[in-house]
Amino acid sequence: MKDKAPPVRITIASENALMIRFGNESGATTSARIQAAATLLRTSLGGVLTELVPGFTTLLVIYEPLSTEPLLLRRRIANLLAQLEGTPPATGKLLELPVYYNPESGPDLERIARHSGLTIEEVIHCHSSRDYRVLAIGFAPGFAYLSELDERLALPRLASPRLKVPRGAVAIANRQTAVYPQSMPGGWNLIGLCPTQLFKPTAKSPLPFSVGDRVRFVPIDRKAFLDQGGEL
Repeated sequence: MKDKAPPVRITIASENALMIRFGNESGATTSARIQAAATLLRTSLGGVLTELVPGFTTLLVIYEPLSTEPLLLRRRIANLLAQLEGTPPATGKLLELPVYYNPESGPDLERIARHSGLTIEEVIHCHSSRDYRVLAIGFAPGFAYLSELDERLALPRLASPRLKVPRGAVAIANRQTAVYPQSMPGGWNLIGLCPTQLFKPTAKSPLPFSVGDRVRFVPIDRKAFLDQGGEL
């Protein structure tokens, strides 16, 4: 029998926001619950809702304060979320991202292989052989925290972050993996490059994924990487 999901807690976060907490453990199951809740609230709250901001274990509900009272909205949200109890979690859409895995494109790949006791080919297979759940999108636009990484590949962040990580760098830190959507400083371990542009600020949908979606990495060779617009 599966453990019952922890109950949600809804608290007042500000004069126009409520915070929904889905327990204390982040992961694929919690992310799926947050995604299901966000979908339900987005379709049910209408003009009351201003914005939803998902986190690792939370969902911030920002609302129009002239349209409702916080205690009434909290009760309404609690009743809506009760509808989700016992329903199977949503799987989210699947996004496949090509990756050129190579010491040329992933300067930490060989070190990760030595640390894990695996060959470079085994590291690539290990990283690309599972689907990852989008847990949260943060510290830069389009930067998605993906989990859970195989524990054999888990490494802490670098002691001294790089001043410049290239756009499309595929990286790991602890039990998470991510793709840098643009060039920026960063302290994650780099294992490859993805040619796909993940953040398009002028597009109708700037990001190709949302919290709760799944990402799968597909190994490609150097030529395919360059043909798809990648830069070395």
